[in-house]
Amino acid sequence: MSKVALEAKRKIIDEIKSKITDSKSVVFVSYQGINVEQDTKLRKNFREREVDYKIYKNRLIKIALDELGITGYDATHLEGTTSVAFGKDEVSAASVLFEAKKDVKCLEAKFGIVLGSVVDSAKVEELSKIPSREVLISKLLFMLNYPASSLARVINEIAKKGA
Repeated sequence: MSKVALEAKRKIIDEIKSKITDSKSVVFVSYQGINVEQDTKLRKNFREREVDYKIYKNRLIKIALDELGITGYDATHLEGTTSVAFGKDEVSAASVLFEAKKDVKCLEAKFGIVLGSVVDSAKVEELSKIPSREVLISKLLFMLNYPASSLARVINEIAKKGA
């Protein structure tokens, strides 16, 4: 193998390692059987949620995981087609994948890494059901604001009747 080819592979391995290190969640996906239209829509959905979605060779993924000291995944999961979704938060990569899986049955979560820990596909699916940070914050704000707004309505009704 030429020196140029080795350098190109080393660059990809370093990219994978960097993305894994910088991500709060990583989902490894089997995409065998997806068509171009479905793939385009999937990539768009990942972009909208600020999830980086890439396809890498299994051998390069394995090398990157080994160099990072990540163990606990089944080596057979790095066979066949593998794409990787890198999330800035704990749930977005899993959420987009499982939303898309409703229409694209061939998509499968192989395994994931969440906050540095390897999780199986069942845990990735559980993560997909947790609302995003923004949704949780809006629910919290509603709950905090509800008593005050209720009191304001009661006072307003009393004022109307008293006038």
